[in-house]
Amino acid sequence: MTTIGNVHLPVRRLGPLAAILVRVAVAALCVLGVTVLVYTEREGYRDVCREIDRCAGAEAEISFLDALYYSTVSLSTTGYGDITPITPRARLVNTFVITPVRVLFLIVLVGTTVEVLTQRSRDEYRTRRWRERVRDHTIVVGFGVKGRSALEAILDQGTAANEIVVVTNKPTEVEEATAFGVLTISGDATREEVLRSAKVDTAAKVVIATDRDDTTVLVALTVRRLNPTATVVASARESQNISLIKSSGVGIVIPTAESAGRMLGLSLTSPRAGQLVEDLLEPQQGLEIVERDITPAELGLSPESLLSQGDMVLGVVRDGELYRFDERRATVLQRGDRIVAIRPTMNGA
Repeated sequence: MTTIGNVHLPVRRLGPLAAILVRVAVAALCVLGVTVLVYTEREGYRDVCREIDRCAGAEAEISFLDALYYSTVSLSTTGYGDITPITPRARLVNTFVITPVRVLFLIVLVGTTVEVLTQRSRDEYRTRRWRERVRDHTIVVGFGVKGRSALEAILDQGTAANEIVVVTNKPTEVEEATAFGVLTISGDATREEVLRSAKVDTAAKVVIATDRDDTTVLVALTVRRLNPTATVVASARESQNISLIKSSGVGIVIPTAESAGRMLGLSLTSPRAGQLVEDLLEPQQGLEIVERDITPAELGLSPESLLSQGDMVLGVVRDGELYRFDERRATVLQRGDRIVAIRPTMNGA
């Protein structure tokens, strides 16, 4: 039976050597800390062997080596009993300080087993906490070339990684997605329980970037049934399937093959125009296209006047309707307007 809907939280993983070195360092710190503590409180400890030697005139005080020896045998629970705390203060320190350190030392020694248990508990807690808090997030279904590019574009637009969920059923893609710092759901997105694991019912945006158009339709239908209000965009391998995909509840459909073909033709016949389009598709090249709210300082201005600020306005979104720059229907910016503009990126500025 295949497990579906597994949640993969982004984590920082250590290599085997690094993990061993960390444990060795923690164990050494435990021994050193207890050694210093015992040596500081050495008047509260008695060494049976030195008590015997004192009768012959030898020094009975606990040395630093004795403290190190006591720390080692005490933390490892060997406990020969030759050095013991004799004052109430030393016994209290042993009870409330050294005993917890001893437990920590043992945890380090059996760290592999404990780490698995604690990691599982921590993941369950983080997953439960995420499910309780996640709202208005973005879901990316599929993490091939299209899904990965979509994720990079969403991150470039300023969306935080913890507000994005990737759904894929390929183990290699799960690892690649978590490397971006996003939460990943392992499973088939056509299954309702998998999308429920991604909390699609509270999502604000869904990107469907699967490799098959029939899969895209099934995912879109399931998304729409669970969340009728989310903004859904999808890719289409074949242009003849665009209308079918739109009828399944997708707002915008991008024909991937045809779009790539048009870019190739444009770059051949109009190289400079193709270069500008490439700049828009690759924000690192210098230009990006964004949709944003207008600022209070922009109220009452014309869209054209924003060019002096570095924004070339392509359209104004008012009451959910887009007015393009050539329609001349939004000549003055009003409260609640959003603009779609081309502007230089930070890298390209």
